[in-house]
Amino acid sequence: MEQTIGHSRQVTSYRFSVAPMMDCTDRHFRVLMRQITRHSLLYTEMVVARALHHARLEPGAERPGGRLERLLGFDPCEQPLALQLGGDDPALLAEAARLAADWGYDEINLNVGCPSEKVQQGRFGACLMADPQQVARCVEAMASATRLPVTVKHRIGIDDRDSYAELLAFVDAVAAAGAQRFSVHARKAWLQGLDPKQNRTIPPLRHDWVHRLKGDRPQLTIEINGGLQTVEDCLHHLRQVDGAMVGRAAYDHPMRWAGVDQRIHRDPGGGEPATPATVVRGLIPYAERWCSRGERLWPIARHLVKLVQGVPGARPWRQQLTAAAGSRQAGPEVLEGAARQLEDAQSSAPG
Repeated sequence: MEQTIGHSRQVTSYRFSVAPMMDCTDRHFRVLMRQITRHSLLYTEMVVARALHHARLEPGAERPGGRLERLLGFDPCEQPLALQLGGDDPALLAEAARLAADWGYDEINLNVGCPSEKVQQGRFGACLMADPQQVARCVEAMASATRLPVTVKHRIGIDDRDSYAELLAFVDAVAAAGAQRFSVHARKAWLQGLDPKQNRTIPPLRHDWVHRLKGDRPQLTIEINGGLQTVEDCLHHLRQVDGAMVGRAAYDHPMRWAGVDQRIHRDPGGGEPATPATVVRGLIPYAERWCSRGERLWPIARHLVKLVQGVPGARPWRQQLTAAAGSRQAGPEVLEGAARQLEDAQSSAPG
């Protein structure tokens, strides 16, 4: 579905996306998820705008393995793909937005939801919810710098600034600046006293606030995030909002989402849902490209340990994969052997 909002550009209202997660949604995990769902929007880990500014000034930064390529590089199979940015300086964020367009990203997302102390020290993430006008200035600068859609991921509130009226005022200010999708984590964040993991579980979920937000601002594209564990959970909320975003449940249980294209994206021609074996086998061409650069296999293989929950022989399979892929000399042949083991286990399973 396409909508025209803000600065008269189009934003796709993706019905399902995999949330940006530090140390999780790197380029390798995104390629893994692309074996499971063709249509979902994927996100990078948060990339700090100031880091991009410094990286682009280094010699050879854009070459494979260069600092800028490490921060921005991706495989075309990952698209549609959004770059999540961290920062509070409109000029640096505008520069980052132009880089995102040059590198071929589909969207830009501003992080206004991370509550970690390190992020707060840089004065970005969830603490920016206390200054909606600064967020608006950042969004306006990014929207003016590129034709890419600019979206925002945020909480329903922070600390004692947690009324629905304050949430609505934040969204109104940022929408007026050109934000085109609001990915709303339906918990507030405590900036002091809770670590990021606790902030994902302790503050109570208020899904009803996100539903209400969509009802009060039907012209905006609203995506719900937080506490969604199954495809059924997502379908329930999609009756009232435009999109569903899943984070840890996608990383910890990737095969749980094998029916997303058929059930959420409504693609009956999407083929058979993925299996652990087809996911591993689908990664082999990518691993060949990656390893041909002189890179190690382990950064790819480390994500696969989550793939086989409930599969007979999962524990020894993980152990063998970890031992084989951890070798500095390991190459794509390790994935070929792992896929064959899974195929054998699947063919010998009862029924």
